[in-house]
Amino acid sequence: MNYLIAFIILITIVVFIHEYGHYYFAKKYGVGVTDFSIGFGKEIFGFNDKSGTRWKFCLFPLGGYVKFFGDRNVFSQAEQNEILKKYNKEDHDKLFTMKPLYQRALIVFGGPLANFLLAMLIFSLIYMFVGKDFTPAKITDVTLDSPAYKSGLKKDDIIISIDGNKVESIMEVSTLINTASADAIDIEVLRNQREILFKTKPITTESTDAFGNKINKKIIGIKIAPPNQEFNKKKLGPVNAIFYSVKEIWFVIKTTMKFVASIFYGNADTTQLGGPIKIAKISGQVLEFGILAFFSTVAYISVSLGLINLFPIPLLDGGHLMFFLFEKILGRPLSQKTQEGFFRIGLFLLISLMFFTTFNDLKDWGLF
Repeated sequence: MNYLIAFIILITIVVFIHEYGHYYFAKKYGVGVTDFSIGFGKEIFGFNDKSGTRWKFCLFPLGGYVKFFGDRNVFSQAEQNEILKKYNKEDHDKLFTMKPLYQRALIVFGGPLANFLLAMLIFSLIYMFVGKDFTPAKITDVTLDSPAYKSGLKKDDIIISIDGNKVESIMEVSTLINTASADAIDIEVLRNQREILFKTKPITTESTDAFGNKINKKIIGIKIAPPNQEFNKKKLGPVNAIFYSVKEIWFVIKTTMKFVASIFYGNADTTQLGGPIKIAKISGQVLEFGILAFFSTVAYISVSLGLINLFPIPLLDGGHLMFFLFEKILGRPLSQKTQEGFFRIGLFLLISLMFFTTFNDLKDWGLF
């Protein structure tokens, strides 16, 4: 029950912000909005605002949507003319399909943009009021015959970068090693005031995370600790907080895209992919660690949701943006037959991904 409550809170926050991004730009450009829904299925409760929008919460909180006035896909100029016949001239200004291409694109992009802004806000507030860790990563032990030992890493080396990513905190070392997509990673260290680069090939072993979940973890055989056993956490000003927030968001985006690329190359660890069940489990677990850990997770999920929605797959925001790009190049919308073909492909991909991640989730719970 704790997992369920935490999941509902998390998914409600990120979905509401995503849909509000669409809603904000729609209202900005005068598009009528008939429904703002959190969840799908039967409405549990809701209300109508002054502009006629129905704000509602539905039975299944696994998504949401904003429905525009006269909303439907426009496959051809002929179909658009048929739609226009159904409304008077005053209502034409409220139709999404009548807006300039750039406005429609911004309305669609508004959802992912809102997710990125939410993450930036959460990270910035954490960095300003709690602080960001800047503790150097000092190697205190190197296991004999380990990948680190064979590559030449030694005790008292201070790790300054991994695969070109600057290491600004001891907390980043494990993350950078485990998110590396190549078989061998570059580790740059500071030794006797000299910067030295080593190439190390991690080994993958089955381990457990902080919550006791089984994971495949990359290790190189080192132990790290803060110099003088003191952590260096600093509270940042607004400008620096925003800078490091954007940097963290970019790291998540870059890492995700590398993982997606590794899937196509066939060398990705797809057992780590998870769906709603895994998100529910993790959200419940991090909530037990405190509100700070929970909202950090909200930020990471928000970035992931925004990025995934930008993938050029029909039914997602990125799919609509792809269609708008074709419309800009061709000077007209794609034909009905072509768009329907794309939508079938997109539906197949999303359903396949849903089944795959659900299978991973159930296997993680020991049901397979």
